[in-house]
Amino acid sequence: MGSGSTVGFFIRELGLIRDRVRGAVSSSERSSALLREQGIAVYALDEIESIPVYVDGADEVDARLCMIKGGGGALTREKIVAQAARSFVCIVDASKQVPVLGAFPLPVEVIAMAAAPLRRQFAALGGDARLRDGFTSDNGHPILDVHGLHIADPVALEAEINQWPGVVTVGLFARRPADVLLLADPSGVRTVRR
Repeated sequence: MGSGSTVGFFIRELGLIRDRVRGAVSSSERSSALLREQGIAVYALDEIESIPVYVDGADEVDARLCMIKGGGGALTREKIVAQAARSFVCIVDASKQVPVLGAFPLPVEVIAMAAAPLRRQFAALGGDARLRDGFTSDNGHPILDVHGLHIADPVALEAEINQWPGVVTVGLFARRPADVLLLADPSGVRTVRR
């Protein structure tokens, strides 16, 4: 289970059928608390053998089902759980679908002492990296939100940024995109498969 407002609605709906849900692995403390409130058991990733499906939202998603995630700050844990799942289902409304990623600021979880050098590296790419004020992740790290990027090749940019010293992880989900997109618009819900 992912995190964020859309996932919060999904978890509340799961609570209505909790007798059919054996449990969940959660990517954030907030989602874990909400799952428990709904009577759904929460397991640590190392307690289970496999995750059949991971459900999460996104801040932006393109036609290849690559995403920007991390607006809520849980990007590292979301990426870990998504990678462990056999199938990744992304649930968003139509406003999140974009032709090119980057209008939404790209979240990057970082080691605190690396924030200033990383801001300079993003500036060299044309991005304006700003420390998310007063926020630390569930892992205890700050987040840089990078404004002004036009991400034409999300796979390459994800690989590059993840190699920079001091980056915990970048909020690009391109090397592990969604397998299925459930896209809600005024006419209903459309299913898009990778």
